[in-house]
Amino acid sequence: MEVAVPHQVIHGIAEFARGGPPAPAATDDGNVWVDGFCWLYCGQQWTRVLWLGPVKVAGAQASMYACGPCIRALQEQVWQAILLNDQPDSPRRPTVPAEVERPSGRRSGKHRAPGLLRRG
Repeated sequence: MEVAVPHQVIHGIAEFARGGPPAPAATDDGNVWVDGFCWLYCGQQWTRVLWLGPVKVAGAQASMYACGPCIRALQEQVWQAILLNDQPDSPRRPTVPAEVERPSGRRSGKHRAPGLLRRG
């Protein structure tokens, strides 16, 4: 049994099929845009915004919204990173040269051992 599925248009996919990045979201693209604050670059106080998804900070979560121009800027950055295969370098462990002598015996320095506080 086949179920007929209505065709959905994914805005910007034509550009992607021709080798370019998909078109960014725009206020007339069929997405649910609302009036609110832009949380990205421009910081507009009241404009048409689109929900981008949840954002987490220090264990708290909130909904993130952005305006059309900021979504275009973000999309450009994301596609540049994808096309350039932009990834962070793997962390390198510092190496100690063989000729450096490691201190032995009692440590010297300005810090006192725990429990030897002088009260004046």
